[in-house]
Amino acid sequence: MGILSAKLSAVKPSQTKAMTALAATLRAEGKSIITLSQGEPDFGTPENISQAAINAIHAGRTKYTAVAGIPELREAVVRKFQRENSLNFTTDQITVGCGAKQLLFNALVASLDAGDEVVFPTPCWVSYPEMIKLAGGVPVPIETRVENGFIMRPDDLRAAITSKTKWLMLNSPSNPTGAVYTRQNLEDLAAVLRDFPDVWVLADDIYEHLVYGEAEFSTMAEAAPDLASRTLTVNGVSKSYAMTGWRVGYAGGPIELVKAMNTVQGQSTSHTCSISQYAAVEALNGDQSFIREFRDAFKVRRDLVVNLINNIPGLECSTPDGAFYVFVGCQKLLGRDTPSGKRLETDMDFAMYLMEEAGVAVVPGSGFLAAGFIRISYASSEDDLKKACAAIGQAVSKFPSPQDVA
Repeated sequence: MGILSAKLSAVKPSQTKAMTALAATLRAEGKSIITLSQGEPDFGTPENISQAAINAIHAGRTKYTAVAGIPELREAVVRKFQRENSLNFTTDQITVGCGAKQLLFNALVASLDAGDEVVFPTPCWVSYPEMIKLAGGVPVPIETRVENGFIMRPDDLRAAITSKTKWLMLNSPSNPTGAVYTRQNLEDLAAVLRDFPDVWVLADDIYEHLVYGEAEFSTMAEAAPDLASRTLTVNGVSKSYAMTGWRVGYAGGPIELVKAMNTVQGQSTSHTCSISQYAAVEALNGDQSFIREFRDAFKVRRDLVVNLINNIPGLECSTPDGAFYVFVGCQKLLGRDTPSGKRLETDMDFAMYLMEEAGVAVVPGSGFLAAGFIRISYASSEDDLKKACAAIGQAVSKFPSPQDVA
C-alpha cells in the first residue's frame, strides 16, 4: 500500500508554478529567461504599507492572533466592502486567511461532501478544479467561447446545474482571460440561480481594481442582493496592492459558513502572519491613490502586448478588460514543426518551445482547461515585455512555412 491518498493522485500540480519554477532553474543555469508565467506585479509594496509592518514588529505584534484575523483588519475589511461594494457585513462575518487562495480552499473543505459538484466557467484559474477535488467534490467546467468574450452564458449555467451542485465559482476579472462580468451579466446569472436555491456563489474578486476602459467592476452580492445570504465574497491585497508574498486574503459571507471556514483554518494554518495582517490594515485604510497608478501602467502594458502579439503570424488575442493577462490563441501553430524537426502537438509543446528557443516563460492554456492557448502575464516591465514579444516573434518566424513543408 502506497503512502499517497487516492484523492491526491487525481490532483495535478499548478502549471503556473511549474513553468515559473522551470524558468528559475534555467536562469540559475545561466540561461536568459523572461518570466511571463507568474501572476505577480513587478511593483514594490507601497512604502506606507511596508512601514506599518515595521512598526508592528517594533511594537511586538508578533504573537498568535485570532483565527479569523485581528479585529483591526476585520474592521478594515468591513469598511472596504461597504465603501467599494455596498456590502454590509459585521466583523463576525469576515475571515482572514493566507491569501485568497486559502479562503477558497477553506470554503470548499467546509462545505463539500463526497460527490458534491462545483460549476465554474472555463478557461479558469489552474487551482479551481484541483481544490475542488482535494475537498472531495466534483469539478464541473462550463466552456465559454472567444466570440462571447469568454463570458459564461446563463443557458450554459442552467444546463450544468444538477441536484448535486453546491457552488458556482466565479472569478471576475478572470484569470486567465481578463474577462469582466458586467452587472448585467451577473444579474442574468442570478436569474438562473434563483431557480436553484441550494446553489451557493463563490465570488473570487482578487483582481477587482484591475479593470480598464469602459468596463466596470461588480460582484454578485452587490448585483443581486437577494443572493447575498448564499454568497461568499473573496478578495485580498496580493494583486492590487503588490503584496503577493505577504499572503493576506479576506472574505465576507454568512456567519454559519464563516465559522465553518474558521474551524478548517484553526486546524490547519491557525491564522495568517500577524505582521502581514497589520500591513493589510494600512493597505485597506491608507492612501489608495497608487492603485490608479498601477492600473494605468498595466493598461499601457496590456495595449503594448496585445498589439505586439497580434502582429506575430499564427498568434491572435483579444483585448482583455481586466486583470493582467493576455490569453493568446496558438491553434494555427499547432501541428507545425520546429526548426529541429519536433512537431508541436499541444500548447504545452509550444510553451516549452518558447522557453527553449525564445527564453520566455508562459503558461499553456491546457492548464486553465483551454487547450490551444497560452497565457502571457503583462505584470512585468515594458522593457521585458518588448523583449519577450520580440523573442516570441523571432522564434515563431523560424518555423518552416507550409509551402516549405509541402
